[in-house]
Amino acid sequence: MNDTAQESKRRKIVCFSDFDGTIFMQDTGHILFDNHGCGTKRRQILDEQIKSGERSFRDVSEEMWSSLDVPFEDGFEVMEKNLEIDVDFRTFHKFCRENEIPFNVISAGLKPVLRRVLDTFLGEEASSHIDIVANDAEITADGSEWKPIWRHDDSDLGHDKALSIQEARKAAHLTAENGTIPLIVFIGDGVSDLAAAREADVLFARRGLRLEEYCQENGIDYIPFDTFADIQRRLEEIQEEDRQKTGGRGVPVRFNPRANLWRRVSSKAAVPRYVVMSPTKEEKMFLWPEVFSVPVVGSEQQMVAPLQV
Repeated sequence: MNDTAQESKRRKIVCFSDFDGTIFMQDTGHILFDNHGCGTKRRQILDEQIKSGERSFRDVSEEMWSSLDVPFEDGFEVMEKNLEIDVDFRTFHKFCRENEIPFNVISAGLKPVLRRVLDTFLGEEASSHIDIVANDAEITADGSEWKPIWRHDDSDLGHDKALSIQEARKAAHLTAENGTIPLIVFIGDGVSDLAAAREADVLFARRGLRLEEYCQENGIDYIPFDTFADIQRRLEEIQEEDRQKTGGRGVPVRFNPRANLWRRVSSKAAVPRYVVMSPTKEEKMFLWPEVFSVPVVGSEQQMVAPLQV
């Protein structure tokens, strides 16, 4: 490869995104619970029980999902009426496909629900290019039972990404394809996204919501966005900046060593294997970091669960 070709090489980008409140402005689960389940008032009480530590996230979530008594199709109808997709997401997703940027959804929701939503709002062909990491579910034909299939059945949260992250980080190393190291991007809206967001080179936080506030309060680098058009524009600028300064080779100009974990696994598959194995304890450890996080002396601060007594 000659120097000109090297200089014009564009670095590979891999995108990971939250779903509720990020791609869609509303929460899919809340719409279902409020309209066909426990109702808004009870849901808010249950949310407070998680925050106070009175009950586990998994316990509360199971009550919310088990409160549903509606066939899947009927439940989807109310979601379709109430959900609002980011006005520029379709264009952004087209941009990702045209530029061979893998786009992955990571969610604490139910995969059948999220897939149906994407199929409807994007079309099945476009939706098929998005990998979804979420809980599975068993839903009876008459809708009398909605049962989440947790990725970690022995966890009181149903999700426990922490252990897998720690194990993967120990073995993580830079992987390069033809001399390039991928740029890892994460897009989110809430503090619950921090477990994944801290592992990215570039973090986009929806403007005015809790993730942005948390980043400001804790000095975390991020880029605010109002719609996915802002993300597309900034990614194009970042691509050009990187091309000019690195020729697409070596480490990215915007480089976060913590993102090596994502680089390692995303070079082998669109969705990180550790995420598939175990989503996250974000619901406690990052929504309420002042309660559930402790500094580890002599090393980078980590988010760890409190001791069980």
